[in-house]
Amino acid sequence: MNSKTTQASSQWSQRLFRLPLVAVVWDLLLAYLVYFMARVAFVLENWSLFSQDMTSGYLMELMRGGLLFDTSAILYTNVLWVVMVLLPLHLKENRIWMRICKWVFIVINTLALALNLCDAVYFPFSMRRTTTTVFHEFQNESNLGSIFLHEAVAHWYFFLLAALVVWALWRLYRQPTTPTKPRLRYYLLMLLSLLIFAPFCIAGMRGGWTRQVRPITISNANAYCKRPTDVGIVLNTPFSLLRTIGKNNFEVPDYYQQNELETIYSPLHMPADSVVMKRKNVVVLIVESFGREYIGALNTTLENGNYRGYTPFADSLIARSATFSHSYCNGRKSIDGMPSILSAIPMFVEPFFLSPYSVNDLSGLAGCLGHKGYATAFFHGAARGSMGFLAFARTTGFADYFGREDYEAETPQKGNDYGVWGIDDEPFLQYFCRKMTTMKEPFMTALFTLSSHHPFVVPEAYRDVYKEEGLPIHKVIRYTDHALQLFFEEAQRQPWFRNTIFVLTSDHTNQSDHPEYQTDLGGFSSPIIIYDPSGEIAPGMREAIAQQTDIMPTILAHLGYDEPYVAFGVDLLNTPADSTWAVNYTNGIYQYVKYGHIMQFDGKKTTAVYSLADSLMTHNLVGKVSQQAQMERELKAIIQQYMERMTQNRLIASPQ
Repeated sequence: MNSKTTQASSQWSQRLFRLPLVAVVWDLLLAYLVYFMARVAFVLENWSLFSQDMTSGYLMELMRGGLLFDTSAILYTNVLWVVMVLLPLHLKENRIWMRICKWVFIVINTLALALNLCDAVYFPFSMRRTTTTVFHEFQNESNLGSIFLHEAVAHWYFFLLAALVVWALWRLYRQPTTPTKPRLRYYLLMLLSLLIFAPFCIAGMRGGWTRQVRPITISNANAYCKRPTDVGIVLNTPFSLLRTIGKNNFEVPDYYQQNELETIYSPLHMPADSVVMKRKNVVVLIVESFGREYIGALNTTLENGNYRGYTPFADSLIARSATFSHSYCNGRKSIDGMPSILSAIPMFVEPFFLSPYSVNDLSGLAGCLGHKGYATAFFHGAARGSMGFLAFARTTGFADYFGREDYEAETPQKGNDYGVWGIDDEPFLQYFCRKMTTMKEPFMTALFTLSSHHPFVVPEAYRDVYKEEGLPIHKVIRYTDHALQLFFEEAQRQPWFRNTIFVLTSDHTNQSDHPEYQTDLGGFSSPIIIYDPSGEIAPGMREAIAQQTDIMPTILAHLGYDEPYVAFGVDLLNTPADSTWAVNYTNGIYQYVKYGHIMQFDGKKTTAVYSLADSLMTHNLVGKVSQQAQMERELKAIIQQYMERMTQNRLIASPQ
């Protein structure tokens, strides 16, 4: 009896799975399993970034939120396969066609798995799911193959996971069997299956049923998160790529009428009356991944005052420089740092020079000073075109660009000058110093280092000097700090040294092993160091909130620049501490730092407010802080000014 019952149940199950719609639903559930496994791998790989205040209940809420975005991605990517299976055409019902359908399903979902796993590795460097801008960001790189190979070896376990998941997909896939006779029954069955599936498919792609639901976008993921960083768990990479294909995310809000907007905030800087311009050189050093966390002199309270950091030379330089109690980068990637540091343009939504507005009229330190007779040059030890820096340097006013090819043409080859991304920092910084000595004063130069970039490889000559310690990045930070020391030792022998203002900052932050630097704001903590050998800029730690976009107005104000210009920052040397501020954008959330607080704003409402003294950002004070309304008012004006000027090509001052 039991045997007959089991046999009958098995036959019923087989007949059920032969129904086209049932087989489609089953196979799509397998796709959900693929995305779930990828999300688990993503969370485990980046657990240190998510573990703060993470509870099992909150993690489950993030996982549930992810189902909405998984549904959209699964249906978008598998819609061709669904049509192939359910298309009411009896001629297709043969073994070859069904085998093709199976391969299409396996390949599509294997690709989705691969994208999610790759993003699990890349996420710590961008702090967001990958969008289509990544294809423009790295389009000029020639060494990506070696980088991918290095990561493939380091993350071999992802290949094992992928193999197991794909094997399971192949074994568990259900092939519908549809009778072609009688044909009337066939066409009715297939047509009915399509009619039932279509509305569910459309609703799943859009993210809901009602008319009020617009197709969900990346920003909708914030509804499930307490922290912007956690958006990475809710989203998946195929969805992020699909939702950013051909998209322009720069939407102009209408918070204020124009007259009111200008009274709240304007990025237009007007010169002081009767200013006399100083003819001092300006050198901007943008040090790859040189986060504030690694610098002992800026972290005297870490580890109960016992923290020494990894930058003994930077520590000594800070003792002779102007620095700031709080300092931040405006983005999390190199292509975010360039416009912020050199043109005072923060990163909102997408990197500026990967946006449609990268062809806007634009200026910056080089353009402004070049207009006053300065010689200008940008230096980067990678191949020309790398990271789009050559194009940006030209756009922002640099007259000359010196890269790897120029170094090779002018420098005797030693055979050991090359790192993964280009010329190592020590030889290229020495080349930088030599080139400036040949330039006519006054000059304005900027250099972007590269040795402290992932995969964090120390030059062979220093392998036994700077060994593995703590995080992989620590050894290359020590190497780059040493390279900076040698640069300044050589620079101070040059006749132009005492007539030069040096600015040292990082493009962004990187690996972290202190919880204070793993928060939504802590991940933006970059040093801003202004060193003037002449002593005109007094050294010392200043109580202020500094950001990369302050560098341009600070330097131009100190030099006495006498023309109006646009900059989303302030003069740090002459602005009262309570009027300094910083802004950045992460995963659909704007973060605004001012008045001793951090406010997080999603474009419509304030989602969180924290005291700046709350270094772990654990106590949300939204609705409890008297400055919240004023902060929201100011941030809205900053956003509206940014979007209006970006979309209307008003990033330079109008002719007077």
